[in-house]
Amino acid sequence: MGVDMSILSRVGIGSATVDTEVPERVQAGETVPATVEVEGGSSAQEIDGVYFALETRYRRDEGSSEAVIDRFQLTDSFTIDAGAERTMAVEIEIPRWTPVTRGRTEVWIETGLDIDWALDPDDTDYIDVAPTDRLARVFDAVAELGFELKTAEPEAVPTDFATGNRPFVQELDFVPTEGPFRGDLDEIDLLVQPTAEELAVYLEVDPRESITAELTNDVPERIHEVVVREEPADDLATEFRRLLERSL
Repeated sequence: MGVDMSILSRVGIGSATVDTEVPERVQAGETVPATVEVEGGSSAQEIDGVYFALETRYRRDEGSSEAVIDRFQLTDSFTIDAGAERTMAVEIEIPRWTPVTRGRTEVWIETGLDIDWALDPDDTDYIDVAPTDRLARVFDAVAELGFELKTAEPEAVPTDFATGNRPFVQELDFVPTEGPFRGDLDEIDLLVQPTAEELAVYLEVDPRESITAELTNDVPERIHEVVVREEPADDLATEFRRLLERSL
């Protein structure tokens, strides 16, 4: 007795597949081109939409969780014939609050097909995320003072820390390897909060615990805020140096 291939495709056997090609390196805050390739399965299928999710993983007290940074969908439906191929050019926005992929931070794009009655076929692409121009100036400023990045990891949002609907914020830990603070400081922690107009940087010197935990414990006297707009990087280095010297 013959097998109805349309029934098999509805349960995810011989279903259409999807593959997205994205640049390996992107910058937070930019829009990048991407190519989506859909290949038909063993029978024709109606594709209700192609969806994308930009995701990361963040640390919590209970372990770790995955978070969606942003998502969008191509809602135009189409039919993909058996064995056929369809290529679509799209643009994917990388939000400015996307964590930079340094330290233990990972960011990936997941692409899926919305197919009625079928298991969602999907594709996962890991990407390298460079900092925004403002955050890059922060990296340059602390490097000028002799600090190197030790760890970077998204963490659960501290209580009352405004991030919109995002459940995480990225923490950046630096150690002095040379320069004026080597031997005087063990470590500094930075927490960054970007908006369209500015970048808020929360600085803690020689933290007793994670800066996210310090903010939760309501000890703002040990945390300094620096707002980055359009000033040159050397002004940032001067400001960081002033705050660090005050902490000695």
